[in-house]
Amino acid sequence: MTGRPLPPGLPLALTLATAAASYVLWDTPVVYPLKIFVVFLHEISHGLAAVATGGTIERIEINANQGGVCWTRGGSRFWTASAGYLGSLLWGALLLVAGARTRLDRPIVACVGLFVLGVTLLYVRTGFGLAYGIGAGAVLLGVATTLPPGVSDALLRILGTVSCLYAPWDVASDVLLRDVPGSDAHALAALTGLPAVAWGTVWIVVAVVVALWALSLTSPRRVP
Repeated sequence: MTGRPLPPGLPLALTLATAAASYVLWDTPVVYPLKIFVVFLHEISHGLAAVATGGTIERIEINANQGGVCWTRGGSRFWTASAGYLGSLLWGALLLVAGARTRLDRPIVACVGLFVLGVTLLYVRTGFGLAYGIGAGAVLLGVATTLPPGVSDALLRILGTVSCLYAPWDVASDVLLRDVPGSDAHALAALTGLPAVAWGTVWIVVAVVVALWALSLTSPRRVP
């Protein structure tokens, strides 16, 4: 698809505006569905890491309190435990960059919707998770197929920005600000002997670097 490029600074300005709005609305019902989306990305990232290292996904549970768990069998315990926070962060960065640097927003949103639906039907086994996954997948497909391309572009930016923001906050909340025994950092601490706070600190540093990298790629916009 071809078209007139956006002014060089506009994609970056839009991304920063999205981040500011997300921060202001962080504890409101407006951002809540987006947080659950990040939880979904977190849990499927665990599952994909298990599959990539020779394991399988047993089931995924997603709860209304922004909690979740991915039950896996086999695979590398180290990479599976590491993939949650970092996976959701990487998903967010990719969505953010895709929204800013391509004109393929509608196909990408459609693919994300199909992915969410497929994962939900195959693996999610909680009532809330099933309802959310089916609803979110349907909304994404509806946006991609019925609304103007600009809506898909904005949605990619929003999903990407919230994912990049939520990943480091989730790490800090679970590891640095309070002690959650069942967190991914504690699982890695048990495997490696390094304290959970060390893993949390590493993940936050990585999250900041990846978020800045994604931000740097949001301008100027490339038109394929």
